[in-house]
Amino acid sequence: MSTLPKIGFIGLGIMGSPMSENLLKAGYDVTGYTLEQPKIDRLVAAGGKGASSIAEAVKDADVIITMVPASPQVEAIAYGPDGILENARKGALLIDMSSITPQTSVDLGKAGAEKGLRVLDAPVSGGEAGAIEAVLSIMVGGSQEDFDAAKPVLEALGKTIVLCGPHGSGQTVKAANQLIVAVNIQACAEAVVFLEKSGVDLTAALDVLNGGLAGSTVLTRKKDNFLNRDFAPGFRIDLHHKDMGIVTDAARNVGAALPVGAVVAQLVASLRAQGDGGLDHSALLRAVERLSGQPVQS
Repeated sequence: MSTLPKIGFIGLGIMGSPMSENLLKAGYDVTGYTLEQPKIDRLVAAGGKGASSIAEAVKDADVIITMVPASPQVEAIAYGPDGILENARKGALLIDMSSITPQTSVDLGKAGAEKGLRVLDAPVSGGEAGAIEAVLSIMVGGSQEDFDAAKPVLEALGKTIVLCGPHGSGQTVKAANQLIVAVNIQACAEAVVFLEKSGVDLTAALDVLNGGLAGSTVLTRKKDNFLNRDFAPGFRIDLHHKDMGIVTDAARNVGAALPVGAVVAQLVASLRAQGDGGLDHSALLRAVERLSGQPVQS
């Protein structure tokens, strides 16, 4: 019998499925639940267990991990008679790895404590590729004691795992991360269109740029998306639109100016309004093509 904690995993989407599978590879007993049966079947095929409800997934879990799109979904799975807080056993560790508002994480931490649960907010960066490769950057909010308890589990999912402060701190750092990523993608997209319209060999140009100060993880990860116009979602524009709303609201609350971030937030919103919300965020390239009078490549 394994002495590792039993894990209940809620949310088996683009990120959650490979994350749950990496936990299985690390030897954990994982019971998963999500709204789509084929995704539960995928977990079962990988060696996990499927649940028919949130309550079933969490009732025997020592650690509960949630990975859902936004604050409303976190609240929907956490609260109410069928939610996590009412059905998890006392002493269980709830690690919410969704990207949500800092205040939602603060509220969840308080509500969880009232039910005898330990709670961490632990959003991630690295996208689908990082999830598959188990090299995510994980920014955590909560107590040192709970972070120490969670770290062995998180080490099966990521490489850079840092406690950033009390509840909500992980989400604040994630908001900053999404600001940096969006601005970086936008800059790369503008450079791609500039280079193409100038008649430069794009592959050669991106290779040399990525070897210098202009290089970045974003360019490394998204270079092929730009070159091939492959915008299959690793991280959807819809979700980045949500995250830009989080960072702009949070910045306004603390009195921080985000002049470039505000512009990029509007560009993300515009791309979404044009029907591209389901595409990868590297599809910001399509917005630059439109603005530049260049045919949008599919």
